[in-house]
Amino acid sequence: MELLKAVSLRKYFEVRKVFASGRGMLKAVDGVDFSIAGDSVLALVGESGCGKTTVGRLVLRLLEPTSGAVLFKGRNIFALSRSETKTFRKAVQIIFQDPFASLNPRRTVYDTISEPLIIHNLVPRPKIKDSVVEIIGQVGLGPETLTRYPHEFSGGQRQRICIARALAVSPEVIVADEPLSALDVSIQAQIINLLIELKRKTQISFLFISHDLRVVRYFSDEVCVMYLGKIVEQAKTEGLFAKPFHPYSEVLLASAPRIRPEGAGRSGRAPLKGEVPSPIHIPPGCPFHPRCPKRFEPCDRIVPELKESGGRLVSCHLWNPYE
Repeated sequence: MELLKAVSLRKYFEVRKVFASGRGMLKAVDGVDFSIAGDSVLALVGESGCGKTTVGRLVLRLLEPTSGAVLFKGRNIFALSRSETKTFRKAVQIIFQDPFASLNPRRTVYDTISEPLIIHNLVPRPKIKDSVVEIIGQVGLGPETLTRYPHEFSGGQRQRICIARALAVSPEVIVADEPLSALDVSIQAQIINLLIELKRKTQISFLFISHDLRVVRYFSDEVCVMYLGKIVEQAKTEGLFAKPFHPYSEVLLASAPRIRPEGAGRSGRAPLKGEVPSPIHIPPGCPFHPRCPKRFEPCDRIVPELKESGGRLVSCHLWNPYE
């Protein structure tokens, strides 16, 4: 069942031009379409500044779109009433990138986890403590942590508290915005294994925003590759990693760090050259063409459409020649 769907989603920010009069439009998200089915994980990947986090905030209705819609079970979330929005907030939760910044330093674990139970009136008051103990037990924390504050925990433990807070209201979708990037590598493995186990038990769907391609391959079912606010390729995870179609996807996967045997040579693929263009001044034609090693005549003039090719969606003239 299709739970969440983005339709032609756009978010532009008006910005003042430096060293010039007037204002410009920063195209953070520029016509994004995707859908998330029940009990599935859709990953958004791409370089920093490509619009991944903005998409996550639009999906959560933390930002209002410039145009387009986000449908939750067929209803546009930006047209919901106040009571319907409260129900939506319960169904779609978020895990933030920095667990320390997302926890109130003056509230104990008990205060943090019990708050959503009280707001949504999910548990009778006398049973709240038992419910909180059960919830934190799901993420590997004991009842002795209830009276402690965020500064008394390690980074991994704080992220477990954030996960417990998201789980408290039994959501159907969780937006995980770089949930591992602020943690040590050893702790990252623990947290991703925890998310996998929770998904297996609860069938929660995830919008997983990450730049760590190893984790994306391990955790996701489908991947959307973003560049300058657009999705340039969308495919099943194993298909994308086995054979990326878009030149940007190919170079992005090739740039992922990997351990090579001693004495082994470097990969034959050249690293991606140049900087990401400004989202205020997006190049004409294909946004990737100034950096693309495979560009040819129509790339600098005609914007390629995101079309089906070989069982996936790809936005490239190599796979969808301009007619």
